[in-house]
Amino acid sequence: MINFLAIESWIEFAVRWLHVITGIAWIGSSFYFIALDLGLHRDRNLASGADGEEWQVHGGGFYHIQKYLVAPDQMPGDLVWFKWESYVTWLSGFAMLVLVYYLGAEFYLVDPEVLDIPIWLGIVISLLSLSVGWICYDLLCKSKFGDDNTRLMLLLFVILVAMAWGYTQIFSGRAALLHLGAFTASIMTANVFFIIIPNQKVVVDDLINGRTPDPKYGKIAKQRSTHNNYLTLPVLFLMLSNHYPLAFASEYNWIIASLVFLMGVTIRHFFNTMHARKGTPYWTWLVTALLFIAIMWLSTANLPGEADWEAEAQGATLRYAQAEGFEDVQDIVLGRCSMCHSAEPGWDGLAWAPKGVHLDSAQGIAANARAIYLQAGLSRAMPPANLSFMEDSERAVIRRWFEAAGEG
Repeated sequence: MINFLAIESWIEFAVRWLHVITGIAWIGSSFYFIALDLGLHRDRNLASGADGEEWQVHGGGFYHIQKYLVAPDQMPGDLVWFKWESYVTWLSGFAMLVLVYYLGAEFYLVDPEVLDIPIWLGIVISLLSLSVGWICYDLLCKSKFGDDNTRLMLLLFVILVAMAWGYTQIFSGRAALLHLGAFTASIMTANVFFIIIPNQKVVVDDLINGRTPDPKYGKIAKQRSTHNNYLTLPVLFLMLSNHYPLAFASEYNWIIASLVFLMGVTIRHFFNTMHARKGTPYWTWLVTALLFIAIMWLSTANLPGEADWEAEAQGATLRYAQAEGFEDVQDIVLGRCSMCHSAEPGWDGLAWAPKGVHLDSAQGIAANARAIYLQAGLSRAMPPANLSFMEDSERAVIRRWFEAAGEG
C-alpha cells in the first residue's frame, strides 16, 4: 500500500534540499563577485582597456581576471550568465512556502490568537505582500529619492522594520519571520530578474549591433546588486529562525528581526571594507556581538528565569518525573499535545509524531522536559497556532515544574 504522507514528506525534503543547494550557489557567486569587484586594482593603465584587474590563486592554478566598466570592444561568444542560481532558489523557496505554510496553514500560517482570519485570506495576504513589496521597492529605487543610495537604504530599513511588525500582527510568529525573509528574498530575486539581467542584455545587444552601450545600465544594476549584498545574511537568519522558538515566538520577534538586518549590515561592512583594501574594521564584530546579545535578551524578556539546561542526561528524566507539579504537567501535555505527539496521532493528516517526539506517556513527557519547557513554557511555539487552546496559566504550570526540577 502506498503511503502518500511518506511520499509528501520526501517531496518536501527534496524541495528543501534543492533550495539549500541553489541558495549556496547563488550566495556563493554573489559574495565572490562582490569581493572581486571591490578588490580590483583600478590604478593600472591596462592595454585591454579594462577598468581593473586582479590575480588570484585557487585549486593549484592562477587566474587573471579583468573587469570592463561597460563591455569589451568585441562580445565573446561564450559569455557565462549568472542568473539561474537566483531563479531556482526563489522558485524552490516559494515551493517550500506552499508545501509547509499554505498546505499546512492551520499549523504554521494562521494563529487565531494573533488574528482570527480564514486560511484562504492568510494565503492571499501572503501572496500580495510578496508582490506588492517588490513593486513599492522598485518604484522607490527609480524615483529621485533613490538617487542617493545611502538615503534609500535607510528608508528601506524603516520599511523592513514596518513589515516585520506588520507580519507579526497577522501571522503566527514562525510564519511572520519566515515571511519577512521571503519578502526580502523576493526583492533580491526580482532585482536579478527584472533589473540586473535585462540591463546586461541591453548592453550585450548594443555591443552586438555596433552601438556604444550606455553606462547608466551598469550603474543601475550595481545599485541593486549592492542591496542584495547587504540583504543576504538577514535572509539566511530569517529562513533558519523557524527552527528556533526563542527567535520567532517572543513578543518582541519583530524587534529581533529588525536587529538582524543591522547585523547583516555590520558583518557585510567588515568584509566589503576588507576586500576593498580599506582596512579591517574589527569594531563591526563588537557591534554585531552586542546586537546579538540584545536579541538574546529580548527573546526572554518578561519571562521567568531559565532553569539549568546543562543537567546531566543520566537521572534527568527521573528528576523531572519526580518534580513537584509533574502530574499537572502530564495532564496538560496529554490534553494539549498528545493528539499529535503519540505513536498513533489522532490529528487528521499526521501519520507519525512530528520529529518522532512522543508525549503520550509519563516517560516521554519527562524525557522531553526541556523541549516542552522551551516550546510551550518559555515561548508559544507549541502547540502550533495554539490549535489545542493551551492557556497561559497552563504554560505557567509547565515553567514552574521545569524550574523546580532544575533546582533539585
